[in-house]
Amino acid sequence: MKVLMFGWEFPPHISGGLGTACYGLVKGMAHHKQDLIFVVPKLWGDEDPLAEFVNASDVEIDYRERRFRDIWKNLTYLEVSSFLVPYLSPEEYHNHTERLLKDQDELESSVLANKFSFSGKYGKDLILEVSRYALVAAQIAKNKKFDLIHAHDWLSFPAGIAAKQMSGKPLIAHVHATEFDRSGQTVNQRVYDIERAGMEAADKVIAVSHLTKNTIVAKYGIPEEKVTVVHNAVLDTSIIKSKEEKKVPEKIVTFLGRITFQKGPEYFVEAANKVIKKDDNVRFVMAGSGDLLNRMILRVAELRIGTKFHFTGFLKGDDVDKMFALSDVYVMPSVSEPFGISPLEAVRHNTPVIISKQSGVAEVLQNAVKVDFWDIDAMADAIFALLHYNGISKMFKEMGREELKKLKWEHVAKKVIDIYKQTVNQ
Repeated sequence: MKVLMFGWEFPPHISGGLGTACYGLVKGMAHHKQDLIFVVPKLWGDEDPLAEFVNASDVEIDYRERRFRDIWKNLTYLEVSSFLVPYLSPEEYHNHTERLLKDQDELESSVLANKFSFSGKYGKDLILEVSRYALVAAQIAKNKKFDLIHAHDWLSFPAGIAAKQMSGKPLIAHVHATEFDRSGQTVNQRVYDIERAGMEAADKVIAVSHLTKNTIVAKYGIPEEKVTVVHNAVLDTSIIKSKEEKKVPEKIVTFLGRITFQKGPEYFVEAANKVIKKDDNVRFVMAGSGDLLNRMILRVAELRIGTKFHFTGFLKGDDVDKMFALSDVYVMPSVSEPFGISPLEAVRHNTPVIISKQSGVAEVLQNAVKVDFWDIDAMADAIFALLHYNGISKMFKEMGREELKKLKWEHVAKKVIDIYKQTVNQ
């Protein structure tokens, strides 16, 4: 069986957990010798050759076939901007619409060119790139031979739908996060519509946790029997013995992730303030970047804990490993985390973890302290206990190491391959 898989990023060039999860799954697939065509918007040339990679930026589209125009017409969610702009005078409104119409013509000319160069990032033209990616997917589906389509998250769902329309092959929609996880209740309607269309068009939906499955069923109206839960894993289950040495005498407590609503950084700051009031011999680190970064910096300044609180910016590669190695406690206070691989990486570095009950990883990682994301008192108490009671910290380290051995990507890949077989046989 050959699988046509659509992703948005692939290591070493990634911006978040989606690329890491795709890499783990593809690596697990290679372990089982699964025949795989993996498509990404842009290849950089230094990807691990685990599959037959296709660079969407190199694909030329043959618009002589009417089917491509039909697929483009179906991408109705592509809107450069809305003409309904409030608070403009009649003259300003006229100038605004004239400019938008010009932009629309230039956009159509660009996106419907034979070849399109993707940025491979999450920029201001993301919806445009998602839509163009769908057209490229249709062309790939026309040229390649395969038995099943697998699309990861909303960025790739239109590509999966277009490939299904072109080939008639079954589609698997893999949901790593939903718009409700990213934005709470203030969802982006266009993204929600794309997610829902992808899940409705799919023959089977894979959710990374029961938490995510519940959201898919309740918020998107997808039948429960259509959704299968397959938890994520960790790339390497071996324990890392780092020689990294701390340059400060204090204990270190770390938050590592995107500094956005979804990750709950504000709860980490408030818990840090409570701990520092009880114990001055501790430093807190917030590693990452995101739209709430400036607000977190201001809040730390308001609380007057700046000398004990550090912002590193976005970390990757060896710097992430160093940060885990230097940490005495790792905290993931996510408001809504479909899964969350970072606590497993912390366990690999022999670091005890505190995770929110509102995370998918809480379903598989039993030997971690679990708190409600909003309960900053419980979070602060847990941090204090792990820093001061060596017996508790040692217990979580030892039991976490044993638990980690079961969470391998080849096990995840085997479950996904079984879903492939079931879907094709249906």
